[in-house]
Amino acid sequence: MTQEHATQELLITPLHALHVEVGAKMVPFAGYDMPVQYALGVKKEHLHTREAAGLFDVSHMGQLRLHGEGAAAALETLVPVDVVDLAEGKQRYAFFTNEQGGILDDLMVANLGDHLFVVVNAACKDQDINHLQAHLPSGVELEIIDDRALLALQGPKAAEVLARLQPAVADMLFMDIQQVQIDGIDCIVSRSGYTGEDGYEISAPADQAEALARTLTAFEEVEWIGLGARDSLRLECGLCLYGHDLDETTTPVEASLLWAIQPVRRTGGAREGGFPGADIILSQIATKDVSRKRVGLVGQTKAPVREGTELFDADGAKIGLVTSGTAGPTAGIPVSMAYVRADLAAIGTEVFAEVRGKMLPMLVEKMPFVPQRYYRG
Repeated sequence: MTQEHATQELLITPLHALHVEVGAKMVPFAGYDMPVQYALGVKKEHLHTREAAGLFDVSHMGQLRLHGEGAAAALETLVPVDVVDLAEGKQRYAFFTNEQGGILDDLMVANLGDHLFVVVNAACKDQDINHLQAHLPSGVELEIIDDRALLALQGPKAAEVLARLQPAVADMLFMDIQQVQIDGIDCIVSRSGYTGEDGYEISAPADQAEALARTLTAFEEVEWIGLGARDSLRLECGLCLYGHDLDETTTPVEASLLWAIQPVRRTGGAREGGFPGADIILSQIATKDVSRKRVGLVGQTKAPVREGTELFDADGAKIGLVTSGTAGPTAGIPVSMAYVRADLAAIGTEVFAEVRGKMLPMLVEKMPFVPQRYYRG
């Protein structure tokens, strides 16, 4: 198969031609032809986002709307988080669970007043749509949005840049969301992102996305950032990647995601349980009885420890597996995420990663590895 033929079979985002024009290196990702890096290169893109502002094309993500008076209550039957009490103009992290308590996908859900706005992962988009359609009651309508792009403007200068085009965004706090015009374009803007930095995610009409992207990247502070730096940025800030750090065999308790399950959905809460796998998940919360836990690891050598690397204790017994790993451009040390035996998950525990036949020492470390800088006012 030729490269040209392979590319033709991939889906493209509304910004594909622009990525090619500016010299992006394109790779297949979640069924799309996506930019993995630009001329700056992954490390410089990573550092630029931490220091100024980076623009990411995340239009491959799935955008959905749920309409109907019972939409929030219906969605709550599929996720262990509080959707019913989510205030208008606010967004929340959530995840679909299965009957075994495993995670089918993680997602963002927002209350836009007359409907819920939901963003799901690209690789799970079709599965999530089928899951919703199979379980939503007749009074709730699922609308699949296929005419909008999604951009993320991330970094300490993101707010200053976007406020030049729409001053109202400067007043937003982390996880606020609103429908506003950006440079005359009707957008859905949330103050959130996947880098640990302050910033925004911007849903814009597909046919106006290129104009918006050109306007944003014309600012001196803004550079295009590819999937490579997106991955290292999210890992440094302790954020999970579905299909790597989370999957359908992993429960939220094993994944150290208890912060995302509000008290109202837990045992004793006003709307406890009622989601797939509730008995298993609530039991694990109560007993803390799990065999493995997601932890952060920092390398004691300079060698990055990548996904798939096996972990051992001091006696040579296998105790876990690395699910994400990078050199840590901002942290300055190799950082990884892994699942380890629960009794070895305490901060400061030494484990050993087998890399090319060598046992490299690593320490269990609290995440995030670099401070999150979300704007909370």
